[in-house]
Amino acid sequence: MPFRALNRLTHTQAVFLMVAATLMWSIAGVVSRQLESAARFEVTFWRSAFTALSLLVILPWWRAADRASGQIVEAPGQGMLERHWGVLARSKAFWISGVCWSVMFTAFMLALTFTTVANVLIIMAVGPLFTALVARVAIGQRLALRTWLAIVAAGAGIVYMYGSQFLQAFADPSMQAGGLVVGSLVALCVPVAAAINWTVVQRGQTHGEKVDLVPSVLLGGLLSAVTTLPLALPFEATGADMAWLALLGLVQLAIPCALAVVCARSLSAPEVSLLALLEVIFGILLAWLGAGEAPGREVLTGGSLVIGALVLNELLGWRSRTVTPRIQTIDKQPQ
Repeated sequence: MPFRALNRLTHTQAVFLMVAATLMWSIAGVVSRQLESAARFEVTFWRSAFTALSLLVILPWWRAADRASGQIVEAPGQGMLERHWGVLARSKAFWISGVCWSVMFTAFMLALTFTTVANVLIIMAVGPLFTALVARVAIGQRLALRTWLAIVAAGAGIVYMYGSQFLQAFADPSMQAGGLVVGSLVALCVPVAAAINWTVVQRGQTHGEKVDLVPSVLLGGLLSAVTTLPLALPFEATGADMAWLALLGLVQLAIPCALAVVCARSLSAPEVSLLALLEVIFGILLAWLGAGEAPGREVLTGGSLVIGALVLNELLGWRSRTVTPRIQTIDKQPQ
């Protein structure tokens, strides 16, 4: 589909593209299980580097199409970096957003090396609830009773899921409880950083400072690659590993991030949030079928409670709105 056509999506086309984006996001777990020699920080470095490289190529064409369609209005004295790649060098929100993306990219891939795909994805799924809490504290955004109840229910699901796994790990010496603890804590950095990112972007927009998330993803990829490079050396990835990592950078991150931002122009916030939850289902299913990583009963039970709370919260919120605003950014942050 040409770039200009993406600015004229119907609602149905946006839904299908958003589903495609979540499917692309979800391949990270199963692909990471195919790697032969690449170590933790090397995996993170190459994925971030390939993401940045992909966006360096994609963004100039993308922004040219946006200018042609009127989505972007070129300001006088605009520099080359801003014109072609949307880099807002003077924007504090842009830099904070880039740092948050960098934390998410790094923490997500590291967490996958410590614990299961299901554990990581379910922790990431609570991102919208973390966002609600951060927005309440940072900008005074009021939370509906349904959101508080969803937070309690999701918290109970995670406590059950991890509590059961910890008990099993401590009872069985062959299981590594340390990896579960470290992986869970690292994975928790993803929704926390996503919540800060969304709140900063939202606050910036209320003050007339529009931050485009796709250039922020580019900045995040560059920062993640630079910070993990010293820890990634010496490189050990095989040729096959490099092919998988290039796939992650382009297909799992760069393309779906851009698609999700475009889809959010035609979908309401609840629709984006609900469709984005498909990443959890797709990701667990692909890791199960493609890497033999079957989720345990406690993961399925606790995860179902988390996803159920999120879905119910969004559906109730959707019904309570007499007019649903359209948004230019998304409150589900890709990894």
